[in-house]
Amino acid sequence: MLLNSLLADEAEWYPILFDSPMNIARGVCFWATIALALAFLACVLLIRGEKRTPFLKASLIFFVVYACAVGITLLTFTFLEDGITLTLFAPLVSLIGAIAVSAVLLFIKRCAVTYAISGVLIAGALVASLVCMGIYYESGEAADMNGTTNDEVESVALYISAAVAIVAVLAAAFLTGKGDKKGFDTKAISYAAVCIAMSFALSYLRIVKMPQGGSITIASLVPLMIYSYMFGTRKGVFAGFIYGILQAFQDPYILHPAQFLLDYPLAFMCIGLAGCFAKVKALDKVPQVQIALGGAVAGLSRFVMHFLSGMFAFGMWAPEGQPVWLYSLTYQAGYVLPDIAIAIVAAAILFSSRAFVRQVKRFNNAKPAAQPAAEEQAVPPQA
Repeated sequence: MLLNSLLADEAEWYPILFDSPMNIARGVCFWATIALALAFLACVLLIRGEKRTPFLKASLIFFVVYACAVGITLLTFTFLEDGITLTLFAPLVSLIGAIAVSAVLLFIKRCAVTYAISGVLIAGALVASLVCMGIYYESGEAADMNGTTNDEVESVALYISAAVAIVAVLAAAFLTGKGDKKGFDTKAISYAAVCIAMSFALSYLRIVKMPQGGSITIASLVPLMIYSYMFGTRKGVFAGFIYGILQAFQDPYILHPAQFLLDYPLAFMCIGLAGCFAKVKALDKVPQVQIALGGAVAGLSRFVMHFLSGMFAFGMWAPEGQPVWLYSLTYQAGYVLPDIAIAIVAAAILFSSRAFVRQVKRFNNAKPAAQPAAEEQAVPPQA
């Protein structure tokens, strides 16, 4: 029953779908990304000693720029095929372009000036994107394009669910983020924007798209998970909130205001909880377990949001004779669980690299795991 939605005729498997220019571009980007990821893993295994840290830094910038290029390319094809309006296309392209420029600036020189320039560029583009989205929905274009209506949803249950979910997510973020630095500095803002944009671009690399919304992607949530681990759950939840808003640009399916909150901002705010085990000292020597456990908490929390939305807003799609709760459970599990599983595996592989973990832990104030004396001599201390 869990696979029924994935195997349904309406489900679109993009890696093997080449029936339009957009899907050809999507397929090429999908397989190119797989090839690059495998090449990266091979290099990580082969490169040792002093050369590994510079390689990881260069790889990070390359993947940021690559993700931005993929995002702009697929957004352009979406626009050309009338899948997105100019009102949304222009600010999104500007936002992704600002991310790419900022990534290059930060690679050349990381200082207060470059952080400030990056923050201004990205914040300006992000504000413009959110304003344009507000104009888009206020104009009624979103409802016209999706044929949405809220006549058949359970409004009271949705509002109560959304209200309880908001309290629960914020409480979890504050409880698990007690040791986080307060406030956003230019560095936190710049890295948040980079991770949000990378996740947004990677979300276009779908493995399968579900008929009533939702998709399985190539580890698109990993950048957000890493950000939460680096800067803490409070900032992670905020980054997830922004990302959730941007997800409403990509493939809006909105029947009700509370359903929008559950499926977009709240669902991805939960991904900001992925860093909740980052400072658990008992797990300090196994960071891959820290990120895996945090990812599991984040993924299950996201699943709950979509489950509530599916049960109270999309119950009309349940097959005759099937309980609505069971329909929502199987439908949401069909894509949410595989999507988070892929992200957890990818993140655990990244966090198996000691050089990568040393770089990440410079931001979350957690002490890196003790290294053998021989390795300490081989790898120079970080600035």
